[in-house]
Amino acid sequence: MVLAFFGLTPEYRSNIFTQIHEILFYGKGGYDYETVYNMPLWLRRFTYRKIQEFYENKNEKVDTVEQSIKNMKSVGAVSNNKIQPPTYITKASKK
Repeated sequence: MVLAFFGLTPEYRSNIFTQIHEILFYGKGGYDYETVYNMPLWLRRFTYRKIQEFYENKNEKVDTVEQSIKNMKSVGAVSNNKIQPPTYITKASKK
């Protein structure tokens, strides 16, 4: 079906409102609805990309930390979320 007048498609409207919602939600109270809705497109897209980059970087860092913990557990350095001292430590001789 072809639109007989100029207007936004339902898919485009959904994308706009999703973008606005994510800026509001992940902006953690730094923005209100009217401010984001009335932002110029270039500024809203810039803000959205910056928030998206922030959370992608944060997730990558969390993944690398989790992977390093997993590697330490496989080596035996971590047990029950506590770091275990090496077993080769002995008392020094008294001389």
